[in-house]
Amino acid sequence: MSMTGIAAGDALIVVPDDFPSVFEGSAAHERASTLGTVRVCGERGADDAEELAQRIGDAHVAVNIRAYAPFTEAVFAACPNLRMVSIWGVGTDNIDLESAARRGITVCNTPGANAIAVAEHAIALMLAVARKIPQIDRAMREGTWPREMLGQLHGKTLGIFGTGAIGTHAAKLARAFGMTVLEWSARNNSIAECDDILRAADFVSLHVRLLPWTRGFIGARELALMKPSAILINTGRGALVDRAALYDALAQQRIAGAGLDVFHDEPLRPGDPILSLANTVLSPHNAGQTPEVRRDGLLLAIENVERFLAGTPRNIVEPNS
Repeated sequence: MSMTGIAAGDALIVVPDDFPSVFEGSAAHERASTLGTVRVCGERGADDAEELAQRIGDAHVAVNIRAYAPFTEAVFAACPNLRMVSIWGVGTDNIDLESAARRGITVCNTPGANAIAVAEHAIALMLAVARKIPQIDRAMREGTWPREMLGQLHGKTLGIFGTGAIGTHAAKLARAFGMTVLEWSARNNSIAECDDILRAADFVSLHVRLLPWTRGFIGARELALMKPSAILINTGRGALVDRAALYDALAQQRIAGAGLDVFHDEPLRPGDPILSLANTVLSPHNAGQTPEVRRDGLLLAIENVERFLAGTPRNIVEPNS
């Protein structure tokens, strides 16, 4: 019997939200099967709290694949055997961390597993927006030969908000392009310094965690501080940016453009106003979707389960951390 009270090989592990499927049949699935019984739910529906609770049921461990699954107080209350939530990824905005802590549920994530891929995607979005690659590609396919002026990264200033693994790697890549990098973190910098960076930056890239105080981190006031030639990149969470304020700033060309991998509604709803803007480049929250990230991140999520069951947990996420 381990320190968790769960005998070796007796753990009941559920993956309630494997849609679109990445876990079923993976190396991580095989590894998890050595720890006990594994149930994988591969249909959409875990975005409903009641359905999520039913899927978790009497499981000891839930492996959280998708950020749409709401691990709320009600879900935890309905799953009294649950002792751990192991997240594939870093974000915890879909999990009530305070409720988990009150109920003695350990929450772990996989920091750094997708850092290289997401940082590369942020740079790719900067290039795509600045060099107008989607618009030019489309125009050429329509039979024209566009000759407009384009932007470059070399010699420009990048403001990076959030200095975790992703932000740090994005800064490294940006410097290799010859950019000046200004970094801001909640622990080390003030709001006044945030404003100074927004005024100076040619590109702004968001990598802060979504917490109650970072919801709407970039709003109308912050967008008004940015240069008319500035480009906003968001590979963090859609709710870091005020949706209406961003649309207005882009539509009225108060900033030059945006590269977005995350949105308030995922998938985007048909007719969403952001789809009508020519000065945006959009990707469907897939910045971290590489074979390497999938393999290594899922295996790390299961390694976190192994260590928890052995009584030596790591990568624990605490409330307000």
